[in-house]
Amino acid sequence: MNDVLLLASAFLASAVEMVEALTIVLAAGLTRGWRSSLTGVGAATLALAVVVAALGPALTLVPIDALRLVVGGLLLVFGLQWLRKAILRAGGYKALHDEEAIFARELREAETAGRDERAGLDWYGFTLSFKGVFLEGLEVAFIVLTFGSTQQNIPLAAAGAALAVVLVAVVGVFARAPLSRVPENTMKFAVGVMLTTFGIFWGAEGAGASWPGGDAAILGVLAFVLLLSIAFIAVLRRRRVVPLPA
Repeated sequence: MNDVLLLASAFLASAVEMVEALTIVLAAGLTRGWRSSLTGVGAATLALAVVVAALGPALTLVPIDALRLVVGGLLLVFGLQWLRKAILRAGGYKALHDEEAIFARELREAETAGRDERAGLDWYGFTLSFKGVFLEGLEVAFIVLTFGSTQQNIPLAAAGAALAVVLVAVVGVFARAPLSRVPENTMKFAVGVMLTTFGIFWGAEGAGASWPGGDAAILGVLAFVLLLSIAFIAVLRRRRVVPLPA
């Protein structure tokens, strides 16, 4: 069951990040030229490969309990941030993530930017694609390395991330438009729940705690986080409908 949750978490988190990266690359390619945009994608991919190659072996040298404690704390930070935003969106206190609006903004900025060619490439298009893919890819790399090393199964986490990258890329090539129909807000909620769940579970294990039922206890933690999050959404929606007393 842990392997299934690991694969699903890596896939969903990577898919969310790649949808956002795709929006940036499309805006750069359509307005500044595909050669510069795709060169930026390639350069970012190589840079990410160097980061993963450097950090991956280093993590294997860290004692597993210390690794789980540190990774659990980091996942809680990231997971609670994602979950907080997702709960506020679902509760009506924060605007939903609109990929079409982001795409339109990126298009306007790319169209009005000045022209600066270097080595035969439009520098704005190159750097826009590079930054978009590299920054979103760093989060994917973080998830793959931390999840995989903590569960001692980096290949499985990498497989989930690779599947998400390929799927988003293929759909993007055929659509030539931002994936606005992808339920990104729902995916972010699911990722926030999973990251928080793993953060609690691994953080407690790293601190020396022993979960009743062993690894199966992660399902109980998952259910607790999910039900608590749904309860928060229900309370927020109710507060939006019923005016608070003065």
